[in-house]
Amino acid sequence: MRFLAYTALLAAAMLLAGGCATLGPSPPAASPQAEAQYAHAQELYRSGDYRGAASGFVAVADTDPAIRDRALLAAAASYRSLGRLDQTAALLSRIDRHQLTPNQDARYRVLAAEIALQRGAADAALKQLADLPSPLPPDVHQHALDVEARAQLANGNRLAAARALVQRIPLLSQPAQAGARQQAIAVLAGMGHDPLASLLASLADNDPVKPYVQQALGQSGAAPPRVLPQPNQPVGTLAPSGAPQGFAMPSRVALLLPATGPVAVAGAAVRDGFFTAYFHTPVTQERRPAVKVYDTGGTADGAVAAYRQAVADGAELVVGPLGRAAVSSIFAQPQLPVPVLALNHAQGDTPTPLGSFEFALLPEAEGAQLAAHMVTLGLHAAIVFRSDDDTAARSFDAFKTQFASLGGQVANDVVLAQGGVDFAAQIQAALAGSGSETGIVVLLRPVQARLLMPQLRLARSTLPTFGTSLVYTGNEDATADGDLDGLQFCDEPWLFDAQTGLPDHATLASLLSTATGPAARLFAFGMDAWALVPYLGWLQSHPGSYVPGATGQLTMDASRHVQRTPIWVQFQGGIARPVAAGLETQPPSGTPVPTGP
Repeated sequence: MRFLAYTALLAAAMLLAGGCATLGPSPPAASPQAEAQYAHAQELYRSGDYRGAASGFVAVADTDPAIRDRALLAAAASYRSLGRLDQTAALLSRIDRHQLTPNQDARYRVLAAEIALQRGAADAALKQLADLPSPLPPDVHQHALDVEARAQLANGNRLAAARALVQRIPLLSQPAQAGARQQAIAVLAGMGHDPLASLLASLADNDPVKPYVQQALGQSGAAPPRVLPQPNQPVGTLAPSGAPQGFAMPSRVALLLPATGPVAVAGAAVRDGFFTAYFHTPVTQERRPAVKVYDTGGTADGAVAAYRQAVADGAELVVGPLGRAAVSSIFAQPQLPVPVLALNHAQGDTPTPLGSFEFALLPEAEGAQLAAHMVTLGLHAAIVFRSDDDTAARSFDAFKTQFASLGGQVANDVVLAQGGVDFAAQIQAALAGSGSETGIVVLLRPVQARLLMPQLRLARSTLPTFGTSLVYTGNEDATADGDLDGLQFCDEPWLFDAQTGLPDHATLASLLSTATGPAARLFAFGMDAWALVPYLGWLQSHPGSYVPGATGQLTMDASRHVQRTPIWVQFQGGIARPVAAGLETQPPSGTPVPTGP
């Protein structure tokens, strides 16, 4: 089924590769019986019975060639309203665009643009929306603007996204316009105070976006959202010399990790991952540096002493330490004669010293990625169920800030106490009044999540459900995780062998205890620490370049912090599997679709 859906998506994309089709002559008239069946399907659609409408449109398409392509297009729009973009793509691939009118072809292109966006191809989506005919039917026009705004947001272009949102407002019903105005303001507010002030000064008085920029300035004092990575070019392209482009390997590397002390187990997982990657680089094995491991003892003082010893021993790059306090202590030194790739972020607002770098697995990063993912899927309201621990709180705070900056709103925030088993009353209260643009966020550890998900189903919730890596143990357990079916979450690609060029996860897990369970994420983290070593300078000077890593696509921001883009995974039959373009459980975008396709 997944292969068929993917094939259909690919076919739809290929059909659109050349832009607009050249439309042929008007098709012959359909039979009165076919037109009556089509009209009945339209009535089902208008009444909200999208499943019945889709079946009706497909049935009439199969009975009368004269109405076939128009009916398939209407069925595709119906499945889109059900959130079944896989079915939408399959139907689009069957349509002969030469038989469509210009307005019908515009509807086709907007649906295909939404499919491209859901697959993560924002640029392809914008290309499909370029040069649509004018004027468009109002429902097609507002659908196009909705997809355009989400695609621009995915590309990090908040101003262009806001312009599309502002242009869409008068096309909406009066009750929906207030929420759309707030969404445009929130998207602009995410730019931050100084960029907004500069933008305001540059806009003409009659620019329709200017009033929204003025209002956004009043909100820009809130906590800023994260600047999410935009990876676009992998490192390591072979140069004419045969050397990977950007590759600059130091000759001596020091690895600072706790071999003793309270976090020695974590240090062992990172160490094993680091050396696994070290010995798994056949293309550059002749350039491997000498690596010496220093025990920090898991303390800040131990880390500083280890750094000084590494410098005295002639290290050209120090990788580590692992703890936040240890990183802060090293960064607080008056001078760092050897650059550092710290394996955590320093405490507070301690800046990264010039020439050094930070790399960490932060719950805040996953929370922000989750917010962006949901908005890309057309979800603008969230019902959150979370535990009362620090990791969930940090994920939630980042999610809420990022979601608000993208025009989303947390409708309900439910904190589930440890030890509780009956959540029925809290679920019923949280779900009350939820709409089609709502998603459920689960920031829980596996045991609590396995209790919550079946109770959501008992409450007849059909809302899509999302989480972070917090919800997954790292081990396959189809029996225990069967209750989590349908839950989609972000995680590290290596756990699912979703990144080519890396050693097989299952094989290593059978050999090393540090490569299985929760420790596997730290093992992957160690693999990526090694992968970053020769490319730190290149990533700093080439924004958007990325290392295809075990924990995700690794880029670097202006503060020399390594950022990672995870993959999306979904429980199916109790097994967590990578999601092909996020299309398995898509909600509708909330934009009204054809009233009379």
